[in-house]
Amino acid sequence: MFKVAIVGYGNVGRGAELALRKNSDAECVGIFTRRNPEEIVSVTGLPVFKTEILERLSEHNGACARPDVLILCGGSACDLPQTAPEYLKKFNTVDSFDNHAKIPAYYRKMDETAKKHGKLCVVSVGWDPGLFSMARAVFSEALTDGKTYTFWGRGVSQGHSNAIKEIPGVKRAVAYTVPKRSALNAVKAGILPELSLRDKHIRECFIVTEKGADETAIENYVKTMPDYFADYDTSVHFIDEKEFREKHSGFSHGGVVIRTGRTFGSNAAAIELSLRADSNQEFTGGILVAYARAAARLYKEGKTGAFTALDIPISYLSDKSAEDLRNTLL
Repeated sequence: MFKVAIVGYGNVGRGAELALRKNSDAECVGIFTRRNPEEIVSVTGLPVFKTEILERLSEHNGACARPDVLILCGGSACDLPQTAPEYLKKFNTVDSFDNHAKIPAYYRKMDETAKKHGKLCVVSVGWDPGLFSMARAVFSEALTDGKTYTFWGRGVSQGHSNAIKEIPGVKRAVAYTVPKRSALNAVKAGILPELSLRDKHIRECFIVTEKGADETAIENYVKTMPDYFADYDTSVHFIDEKEFREKHSGFSHGGVVIRTGRTFGSNAAAIELSLRADSNQEFTGGILVAYARAAARLYKEGKTGAFTALDIPISYLSDKSAEDLRNTLL
């Protein structure tokens, strides 16, 4: 058994909570939020606490059991870069930080903090970065003469949606990632095109603003946001609450990693991994729980520092023994 706590109770936090129901070796001691706990009803009946309670848990004298791992469910744009290193000073953590361009710097900061305080963290583990990162690594070694392409969507990007929500004046927001069909077809045909981010995807954003908000300023902020929207053809649409609820309340997403190339001479080969998920946050929550298990196991072995999906043996994600995995999966 390993104990976890969920920190942050937005969409990903609820996804992690639901995923824990399907993992019998995991116990969630509670949900921790900066909001008023009395205004939050857990979907599975877990107790809800203010994040300040974590300080007392770190001293082994709190309102609930001390967790082995915190599952950090904050946003990647502004929340995790500030809060994750602070939590890591007293707890092991796992997160789904997904700003690809900033992962190296984020990893270095978390690794330094973890080693200084004798803790362990697993960073940037969702489906991308995370599972798709593993696919890119394996595919590139299996088919050395080729190119790898990643396409996302059409679906809701949780990280990009959260980035918009953090803009002052934004009440609700959703950002869709849409692959360009011409680019995807060219890759699947084995043409091996040179594609920029703008060549592969477009971003579609739907926003409900607070009364009196400057929509022109918000649209410009979104379209020029580095690492999220600036490198893409981005459209911004302002809508009312009713339209948002009726048309943009789902969280489906998906994607595909494709590597095409040659084995020898003119012999072509292609390999791909695809994902379709009706609920992006629930799928991400399941991955976070699996890596929380791995984090607890690694820490018991005396490991400290930061780890990614590329650093951890796959068997550490499972609650099954190594023998069971060999008997059933090989």
